[in-house]
Amino acid sequence: MPFYHTLGVIPEKRHIVSRQPNGNLYQEELVGTQGFGGLSSLVYHLYAPTCVRQKGKPYSVKPEIAIENGLNAMSFNGFDIKPVADYMESRKTLFVNAAMHVGLAAPMESTPYFYKNADADEMLFVHKGSGVLETMYGSLKFAYGDYIVIPRGTVYQINFDTPDNKLLYIESFDPIFTPRRYRNDFGQLLEHSPFCERDIKRPSDLKTCDQKGDFDIFIKKKGMMFPYTYANHPFDVAGWDGYHYPYTFSIFNFEPITGRIHMPPPIHQTFESRNFVVCSFVPRLYDYHPLAIPAPYHHSNIDSDEILYYVDGDFMSRNNIKAGQFTLHPGGIPHGPHPGAIERSIGQKETKELAVMIDPFNPVMITKEAMNIEVDGYYKSWLTE
Repeated sequence: MPFYHTLGVIPEKRHIVSRQPNGNLYQEELVGTQGFGGLSSLVYHLYAPTCVRQKGKPYSVKPEIAIENGLNAMSFNGFDIKPVADYMESRKTLFVNAAMHVGLAAPMESTPYFYKNADADEMLFVHKGSGVLETMYGSLKFAYGDYIVIPRGTVYQINFDTPDNKLLYIESFDPIFTPRRYRNDFGQLLEHSPFCERDIKRPSDLKTCDQKGDFDIFIKKKGMMFPYTYANHPFDVAGWDGYHYPYTFSIFNFEPITGRIHMPPPIHQTFESRNFVVCSFVPRLYDYHPLAIPAPYHHSNIDSDEILYYVDGDFMSRNNIKAGQFTLHPGGIPHGPHPGAIERSIGQKETKELAVMIDPFNPVMITKEAMNIEVDGYYKSWLTE
């Protein structure tokens, strides 16, 4: 989805002689995914980005699966995830399938090292906290409500303003885009899109780090973490241009689509990948037909699971839900509003709810980390007697 962007100094044409003020050649690096057919950026380093001093012993970070095949509606208290000082150690994967991992993190400290996910695009949703994401593309400030989209292969450091941080994260093994139906053939967001290019924040404040030394980069690949030490600072970039770079989008800039009668969840769609979509539920006016029922109807999501992460406000279709809570409604059994929710919604004019919905198109497995924060008996919560 990202549109063309450039920062710093670049030559007039690609792949031509381009020298630094000291006479040395800039070192080109083409960074992208999907071979040479996907989005990419051309980056100009001071030094070759290939100088490895040493590599450490790799170790497994594969999530442990507790439920491989399940068909239970489940719920989990996300705020029960214990804060951990280190960013990577704080990441707790909860749901897994072949296309994605979904988890939570409660890091207390900024990262003194660098990190690269070589397998997956990462999407971080900032539930609590603020700070700056630093990459070779420049800086990105983030705050409560921001989605941070980090393309695979991006080396980054994350700097937090305070120790109280809570992040929802998705690792996607296919690229993450904005919904295709909201883009024209040239990638421009259309007039009926619930957001536009002005809402997307791109990297700025490019700082060229001309430093040599020992720079630790932890690289995640195939469920393993590979510690590498490079001889040059990974942000030694004088300029770059292209379409492959991290960006942020605030959930508060999503403009909800409403109608006279209740409209289905795809109107809330914000992002998509090949095997899942992400939707944003935001404060909005309710349906305005005089006999409208604003609460969603019961439905059977046969083809996908539904993962809802509750951020803030009162979610009108659920009882006894609090911030940071997950619900998982598996494909194959119907689900719908909790008892009393339909009646409560009739005549209401608006909702103040804030939530992120993830719909995987293939069933997810439940990890042991998720079972540590499970809400017992959620599947029985529709019983009235």
